[in-house]
Amino acid sequence: MPAEGVITLRFLGNILWFVFAGFWLWLGWTLAGLLWCITIVGVPWGVQCFKFARLMCTPFGKDVDFGGGILSFALNIIWLVLSGLPLCIEAVTIGLILCVTVVGIPFGMQCFKYAKLALMPFGASIVRA
Repeated sequence: MPAEGVITLRFLGNILWFVFAGFWLWLGWTLAGLLWCITIVGVPWGVQCFKFARLMCTPFGKDVDFGGGILSFALNIIWLVLSGLPLCIEAVTIGLILCVTVVGIPFGMQCFKYAKLALMPFGASIVRA
């Protein structure tokens, strides 16, 4: 497929994603980021939320690499208790709803990938696919 076709499909996929799932996931990550940024101590978590909120708008053509060390593990534990579970449940719920139809399965699979991200955002990085 020519490069223009790939770009067009990616663009169309991102628009459909935002309409059916991305807006709600973006809203959840943005609200979590705003809540974290209320305190100075929570700013690193808030910045991470905003980084991944942007990913929720246009995920096609991007992928997430998981990694990190002991510091990322410690930050993820704090994150999991305070914000990770609600964002994970949101992503899984939307993914299950989308997987009811054959057309929605690719979008549902994206949601499941972001459910994992909601559990472990520290040490994760966004890369071009």
